[in-house]
Amino acid sequence: MKTLSDFRSDTVTRPTDEMRRAMAEAEVGDDVLGDDPTVQKLEIQAASIMGKEAGLFVPSGTMGNSIGVKMWTQELQEVIVEEKCHIYNMESTHMTFISRVTPRPLPSKRGVLDPEMVRSNIRPASVQTPRTSLICLENTHNNWGGAVIPIETFKEIRRIADEYGLKVHLDGARIFNASQASGVPVKEYAKYCDSVMFCLSKGLSSPVGSMLVSDRATIDYARRLRKALGGGMRQAGVLAACGLISLAKMVDRLKEDHARARRLAEAIYDLPGITLDPAEVETNIIIFYFNHPKITIPELLARLKEKGILALGVFGGVRLVAHKDVDDEDVNRAIKAFQEILAS
Repeated sequence: MKTLSDFRSDTVTRPTDEMRRAMAEAEVGDDVLGDDPTVQKLEIQAASIMGKEAGLFVPSGTMGNSIGVKMWTQELQEVIVEEKCHIYNMESTHMTFISRVTPRPLPSKRGVLDPEMVRSNIRPASVQTPRTSLICLENTHNNWGGAVIPIETFKEIRRIADEYGLKVHLDGARIFNASQASGVPVKEYAKYCDSVMFCLSKGLSSPVGSMLVSDRATIDYARRLRKALGGGMRQAGVLAACGLISLAKMVDRLKEDHARARRLAEAIYDLPGITLDPAEVETNIIIFYFNHPKITIPELLARLKEKGILALGVFGGVRLVAHKDVDDEDVNRAIKAFQEILAS
């Protein structure tokens, strides 16, 4: 048995043996000079999958979102976001630090913004208030337990954005999880967004990297922004080679992660202290609130670790994430650990 079963995040996935071989054999060049053929192939493939003209390989999802906000906004403007979204809560305030724009966080129903609330919060420019220029969406929604945002919401937000002349950026870090769960192609979600960022280094198992896709002229500008932010990489083909495998071979298996997350949720939801609706576990993320008369969240996490289970404390609760490197045996081990700690 493994020493630890790591359910903290799908960011802990390790590259496959095929990826490691591809890294060793990758054809490379200087990507800042536009000479890396493997990066170019990945960027073309990513754009094609999303139905966009061009793509940009970036070191991280946070950089991809930072560029995505910066390329659609100007200083003193405002960006509408969902109040628990990753861009607003967990990306080191890049909206104010890099783009110098004001976020306007709105409440939602499990990550799904009310289009009419969005409409009512769009502001024209004035001496006293910033002009709204961008709406950011997230799918799946990390802090709402991997919730899938319906395609109907995308359509309505797009219609409102067009009415007011706004852009729409999608934090699609786990957009392939959303697609596998909903049956909606990623290209259909992307159709209603001006730009999309998605991660290769989460459930798709690449060691490093994310993609930003949009129209060609905007990606040309994004490339300049990437360089200014220190994201220009040289022989990046050794990393892009993994991304090509992620897109070709790691997407369909995400359903296995979803099934394991649901099985784990159904086994622990009624244990003392846990507040969780298994029906809301749509993809690979479980977030439950925890209020136990004798055990605090830090104590629960410590006891789980003693039994070989790693989890994270988030938003007054606990997060568990299924991914390629936790199998059925790991899920069984986690179920047993929770039962021993909480049912005793």
